[in-house]
Amino acid sequence: MTSNPLASRPKSPMPLHWLSRLCQITATTTFLFAIMSNPAAAQTYSSIQSAASPLVLKSRGSFFVGGQNVEQSFVELGSLRAADRVTVNQMYVEYMVPDGHTKVPVVMVHGAGLSGASFDTTVDGRMGWFEYFVRQAHPTLVVDQIGRGRSGFNQALYNNVGAGNEKPSSLAPITRMGDNVAGWVNFRFGPTPGVAYPNSKFPLEAAAELSRQGIPDLSAALPKPNPNFKALSNLAKEVGGAILLSHSQSGHFPLESALIDAAGIRGMVIVEPGTCGGSSWTDEQIRTLAKVPTLIVYGDNLSASTGLPGPGWQDRFDDCQKYIGRINQAGGNASMLHPPDLGIHGNSHLLMQDKNNLQIADLILQWMDRNTQP
Repeated sequence: MTSNPLASRPKSPMPLHWLSRLCQITATTTFLFAIMSNPAAAQTYSSIQSAASPLVLKSRGSFFVGGQNVEQSFVELGSLRAADRVTVNQMYVEYMVPDGHTKVPVVMVHGAGLSGASFDTTVDGRMGWFEYFVRQAHPTLVVDQIGRGRSGFNQALYNNVGAGNEKPSSLAPITRMGDNVAGWVNFRFGPTPGVAYPNSKFPLEAAAELSRQGIPDLSAALPKPNPNFKALSNLAKEVGGAILLSHSQSGHFPLESALIDAAGIRGMVIVEPGTCGGSSWTDEQIRTLAKVPTLIVYGDNLSASTGLPGPGWQDRFDDCQKYIGRINQAGGNASMLHPPDLGIHGNSHLLMQDKNNLQIADLILQWMDRNTQP
């Protein structure tokens, strides 16, 4: 019998770099399993944290702004009824108005792959910016972008493709934010999926809840110009003047809205925008935008890789600094709120969901009080 020459050799110890990697993989797997399977981390009715005092409102409700009436065929309507007229490109708006003396209204606009839920109760059951801004005397309106959430989308083209009336290539992609790369890494919870930054402020024990907030994104299917821009401009005027607060993919929306009509826009708070267009605006556009006070907000760990193609967060931050410089050079009032400059570290891309979300809100509210008027 031929013996196995390896069988008699003493086993070599595992190289240290492999042992370190194994420990990291094990820790990551354990952490991911813990946050995905821990029922205590789930956002449930029983997990919601009660406020210290009642929320007293003058009114609350919802309405729609914008939209166009169009005729659609039997096929475009899904072949369930006869051809008829419908409304498309309307924006859903939910609002709360506090009782007593009020300050300038605030309109909150969510980012890609999400809805207005971003600003409501946090993933771990704490008070979100929607309620908190109301408690600070600001009538607050939260929208679902046109094409998402309760604003709905125009189904006509998809039904025409299904019926063979249009080519599949005519369809715009419907995107969805993945949990690990587009979420964990790009939103800067940590450098790799399941590995958190040591100073992370995001409630990682409830990270799985963020996936439940994600919805299919049909932004690419919207007509041009993007109807969200005019809807926000009209909404600001409809409420008698408002501050537009945007986030991420919608970061530049207030700028586009102001260029359409800035009459109702009292200020702009732009949180972690995908772009500020520091070099793209003409000098004439900059002069128009300089008429509106603007605050731009970015969190921490900006130098980390996004894990996605395109500019990184530090690139976007630098672009916005250039925009601020151009606005101020034109006589405007623009500034950057960067919490690390104030000794506040660990904020993610989702500052409105982070554990110190109300601390960040207070800094924004202080800027509003100093720089905007009803």
